[in-house]
Amino acid sequence: MKKKYFAPLIIALFGMLSFNTYAQEVLPKGLTDVEKALIPSYQFRSLNRTPPPASAVRAMAEWEEVEYLVITWQPSFPNILRQIVAAAVNECNVIIVTENESSVSNYLTSNGVDISNVQFLDVPWDSIWIRDYAANTVYTEDVGERALVDWIYNRPRPNDDVIPSAHANLLGLPIYITDSGTNDLVNTGGNYMSDGLGNAFASELILEENEAGNPYGVSAKTEEQIDAIMNEYMGIENYIKMTPLPFDIINHIDMHMKLLDEQTLLVSRYPNGVADGPQIEENIDYVLNNFQSAFGTPFDVKWIDAPPSAGGSYPDTGGYYRNYTNALFLNKTILIPTYRPEVDGPALEQWEQMMPGYNIVGIDVDNPEENLISLVGAIHCITHTIGVENPLWIVHQPVTEAADGETVELNAMIKHNSGVDEAAVFYREADETNWSEISMSSTGDDNWTADLSIAADSDDIEYYIHAQANSGKEISRPIVAPEGYWTMTTDQLGTSELAESRISAPYPNPSTDQVNFRLGNLNSQVQVRVSNMLGQILLETQLDGSQGIFQLQLQPSWSGVLMVSFEGDFGRVTRQLIKR
Repeated sequence: MKKKYFAPLIIALFGMLSFNTYAQEVLPKGLTDVEKALIPSYQFRSLNRTPPPASAVRAMAEWEEVEYLVITWQPSFPNILRQIVAAAVNECNVIIVTENESSVSNYLTSNGVDISNVQFLDVPWDSIWIRDYAANTVYTEDVGERALVDWIYNRPRPNDDVIPSAHANLLGLPIYITDSGTNDLVNTGGNYMSDGLGNAFASELILEENEAGNPYGVSAKTEEQIDAIMNEYMGIENYIKMTPLPFDIINHIDMHMKLLDEQTLLVSRYPNGVADGPQIEENIDYVLNNFQSAFGTPFDVKWIDAPPSAGGSYPDTGGYYRNYTNALFLNKTILIPTYRPEVDGPALEQWEQMMPGYNIVGIDVDNPEENLISLVGAIHCITHTIGVENPLWIVHQPVTEAADGETVELNAMIKHNSGVDEAAVFYREADETNWSEISMSSTGDDNWTADLSIAADSDDIEYYIHAQANSGKEISRPIVAPEGYWTMTTDQLGTSELAESRISAPYPNPSTDQVNFRLGNLNSQVQVRVSNMLGQILLETQLDGSQGIFQLQLQPSWSGVLMVSFEGDFGRVTRQLIKR
């Protein structure tokens, strides 16, 4: 386990007062005045040396399968924590950090919570904000060995800082810690969000906390060095960083943004010109103009109104940082913070519409008895998760529109340690009750495909994908299927409109050596031409097939903005990429 060492100044300040006693106070998500005084003399770097994983890893996305919810039991918030545990035990196991197991156990059972799936971890702790100091789940080979990755916590809270190692010891999991040599990365979980496919989001706080002259005593790092550490330890290939918000004193993105899937961003919205609204909008414009989803498609942005105080105040006029994005996925349940019935109703309804089939549970964090939001945090901030062992992983880019009478190719990457036994697409027209089934065929390299024929004058199509591993494990995607599903809008689309929707943007973009284009069923020979901004043709090639993934190798002599055109019976579709 990591050890922290106290300078004489700290001993002088606290005398015989232990940090465990100090922990019983309600610490805010930010720093107290006492903690600010500790920082210059506090040892943030450990003497332990933990190298990165020996092989490539993939960081788990928050909506993937969860085996454990982990929380720290702060006695000042029993009702909020009880509601979290009550919802979680129906979805997964729960690990509760507490030094008062009997008290917490009695409280839960006396309030009707089944604790059969609850484990208690009897270790000292400092604060409730476990999202920031707990470790994140990664897998080798996408679905292989499960491990935890622990960053250096940016608070002088030594008991919190070693809880990731306690979790790892309890579950017998490998843990990798970014505190060795120049890999001494300061980072916090509330300022990190992964899509499970190599993209991650953060605010520029990650740059500030690791720059020259940082207060943590860690080595100065460039953005490129930080990106390399996140790649080595987490498998992050595209680390998207946004300008910090002027009124968010924590600068954690989970207080205003949430990934709902690989290509959907849920973002807090303020009235025009109010509080952090202008900077949030500028940040989202930056993302949309410079990055694509892992599928090579534009991110789909959904906005959800951030509520004011009862008196109408927002963060710029003294209101708390209320939002509905600080939410937690727990398999088929989503926990979201709530505030007052008059503002919560529309938000709960919007969540239910966005995530059909999920159990949406609102938990009040803004009441006189337990005013969690006043400490600049909500539900996501006081929870963390550990992914399942041996996940059955389905990655599918939903098809959102199709033409009447068309045959649509549905592709998915499906992986499990034991191999995949079978997979199928279940579909129906929107006004039907029963599902029809089409078997998917393996095309090698964990890729599976099925052709879905759309009838003439068909209604919209609802569908989901189901897979079974050789081990017998089964899962569907979306995870809540069949109650939840994807919807394919059917219409009389023209040939050029179909082609535009069937050829993805390049990904990753920018890139140094290779980009991919996902091609739908184009029903045509395809000529590909690459040119630069001067109109000079750099490459011409003919595709053997008109569907699947087209990989374009970028030559060392190419640079800057490149145009890639696809031409066939459908006309011409052009995509833009940046060669670094």
